Amino acid sequence: MNLLRKILFPFAVLYGFITSIRNFLFDKGILKSTSFDLPVIAVGNLSVGGTGKTPQIEYLIRLLSNQYKVATLSRGYKRKSEGFILANSTSNAEILGDEPFQFYQKFPNIQVAVDANRTNGIVQLLLQKSKPEIILLDDAYQHRKVKAGFYILLTAFDDLYADDFILPTGNLRESRSGARRANIVIVTKCPKNLSDVKQEEIRLKLKLNCSQQLYFTFIEYDDAIYNIEDKIAVTEIKSESKVLLAGIAKPKPFFDFLKTENDECLIFPDHHHFSETDLNEIQNKAQGKKIITTEKDYVRLKEVRMISKLYYLPIKSTFVNHQQNFDATILNYVKS
Repeated sequence: MNLLRKILFPFAVLYGFITSIRNFLFDKGILKSTSFDLPVIAVGNLSVGGTGKTPQIEYLIRLLSNQYKVATLSRGYKRKSEGFILANSTSNAEILGDEPFQFYQKFPNIQVAVDANRTNGIVQLLLQKSKPEIILLDDAYQHRKVKAGFYILLTAFDDLYADDFILPTGNLRESRSGARRANIVIVTKCPKNLSDVKQEEIRLKLKLNCSQQLYFTFIEYDDAIYNIEDKIAVTEIKSESKVLLAGIAKPKPFFDFLKTENDECLIFPDHHHFSETDLNEIQNKAQGKKIITTEKDYVRLKEVRMISKLYYLPIKSTFVNHQQNFDATILNYVKS
């Protein structure tokens, strides 16, 4: 914790008080929450960014979309549009935001919508000719004007909410007690071989109640990089000199997976909109080398201008153990 964050501690106390009052008013029904007559699953976190919401939403899409009509609803962070938008063939990352556009491109059999007003967004989805049977709310844990039927809370292995504090001293959007609203807590970005002893240690630290389930996941990288025309095995390019580019909250694992001593790493802010100057800088750094980026950055970069030799590395969320239990819990909720 740096000095400035310590100095801002009184503001963190005030912010925590305000968010606690807000949650109390929603809990008591004084502030209105709207429920809907279909399964609504909210995925989110207590902290600011970097917990792996996108791969977790994608996991749920894969689990559910073969059996049900699924829609995702996101705010569309940093999009250059307003109001409710349902993705279609004219959509791009600037209109939808990078993560919803990624969902739209990867999963053509689902509906993808954005609206900062999640209540209105759900209403608009239900007015569509082909209504969804399940709605996945992306980054909506604090959006309490909608009362979801099921809440999944994510917390990163190396940045547990139990070890954090409220903004601006820490990175929490609300107090740790907000975790009580979750049906399931998932510790993301774990080591692949996380031991049972360490899992139990984390379980005790998080202090979940007896009705809450706890799972552990890790980020699994694809064994190939891709672009519109090509697919190359990671083993083929690992020792090759290349440029690695990331505009995500926590890029270190991405770099660590691909980097060798001859590679150059370019870091941009999360959800960064790449300018012409940025693109020229990237091309100049590459000098004909392959440029490998994250899937989220790729959907933005290929929209503004196709950069030569640009590839992306897909990731997915994989359970350390008890995946079948998680799947069964979600499917049972939907069926009920």
